[in-house]
Amino acid sequence: MLIGKGAPHSTLTPDEILDILTRGIEPGVVQGKRVLVLTPDDTRTAPLPLLVGHLIDIIGPRAAKLDFMVALGTHPPMADKAIAALYGMTPEEKAERCPDVGFLNHRWDLEGTLAKVGRLSGDEVEEISGGLFRAGVDVAINRAVLDYDLLIILGPVFPHEVAGFSGGNKYLFPGIAGGELLHFTHWLGAVVTCWETIGIRRTPVREAIDRAAQLVPTPRLCISMVVHSATELSGLYVGDTDESWTAATKISADKHIEYKDKPFHTVLGRAPEMYDEIWVAGKVMYKLEPVVADGGKLIIYGKHIKRVSRTWGELIGRVGYHVRDYFLQQMDRFSDIPLGVLAHSTHVKGVGTFENGVETPRVEVVLATSIPEEECRAINLGYMDPDSIDPADYQNKEDQGILYVHKAGEVLHRLKSDKR
Repeated sequence: MLIGKGAPHSTLTPDEILDILTRGIEPGVVQGKRVLVLTPDDTRTAPLPLLVGHLIDIIGPRAAKLDFMVALGTHPPMADKAIAALYGMTPEEKAERCPDVGFLNHRWDLEGTLAKVGRLSGDEVEEISGGLFRAGVDVAINRAVLDYDLLIILGPVFPHEVAGFSGGNKYLFPGIAGGELLHFTHWLGAVVTCWETIGIRRTPVREAIDRAAQLVPTPRLCISMVVHSATELSGLYVGDTDESWTAATKISADKHIEYKDKPFHTVLGRAPEMYDEIWVAGKVMYKLEPVVADGGKLIIYGKHIKRVSRTWGELIGRVGYHVRDYFLQQMDRFSDIPLGVLAHSTHVKGVGTFENGVETPRVEVVLATSIPEEECRAINLGYMDPDSIDPADYQNKEDQGILYVHKAGEVLHRLKSDKR
């Protein structure tokens, strides 16, 4: 049974949040069980300290074991101190309050972390992808989930460039997964294009994720958040994964998609501090691309960004940023590059064409970060000195074709003429 409440232009009170969690997590569901809660990392806005604290109080006394795992995908592993801070505690406070509760990383980077739980057949892949792909894909997930009696997904729902909306079973794949499926889903999303995916509830990638989730034997409960701010929620739903996630997407679609009357020739998106590399700050482009005019400029602004990617930077340096067809027409050149890297490249570069050896992006993407100009040019992106930018020069100029977004990367901007 789905328990929850939400509205795009209001916030839940602390008492309402506690009531939803208490009613949604019935005592018998966790009594004597080994429970693992999956959460986002620090690249997502959500009031995790509040909800993690409530779950410790609600589940801890009843469960045989309670642990939390950061669903990193392929983001860098977090230090123990950083995980405790993510959940609103110091290591000392954690040791005093819940010494037996584990705060875990999804160590996708270590051999032996993953276990194969099944396979999507070639027929399934062909059906899911609309005929774009035919080969089967192995489904592997963090083997730790097989040691628990219940998985609880705790995550926010936002428009998402690969899956359409984040949340739900995405906390399994790629959250605590890896391998073939991760790269397949990201490349599938790139081939479909971010433009035709983001902010759309049912997408080929979401179908692939949900099919893969059916192969995970551990029972699941989902807590879907619709975030208003780092400390407030506009919606909260507890229940079956699909029901909880779907309810949250309906609120998120109203709250996290902003419509504009016409496109802008210049868009400046300020990346928040939680995006400390282009691997995640690329979300500035994903969420703003639809309102940039043809031939316009999108600026990813953030002096705190000093690198492309800790994990994939070397490979991105080899490949650079390019439109989808640049890769599709010469895949043999990139056979040794993980498809997830190629997907990231096309998502940041945006839609465009590659004809007769000439690449023509629809818009110009410019980095105004601490990444040196030489490196920006080498990876096929533009450059601006971040010190030359005064956000005041871009504010309140929509009538002049200029848009400034202060905390870019979570709210999708789309034209009213392109409502889905």
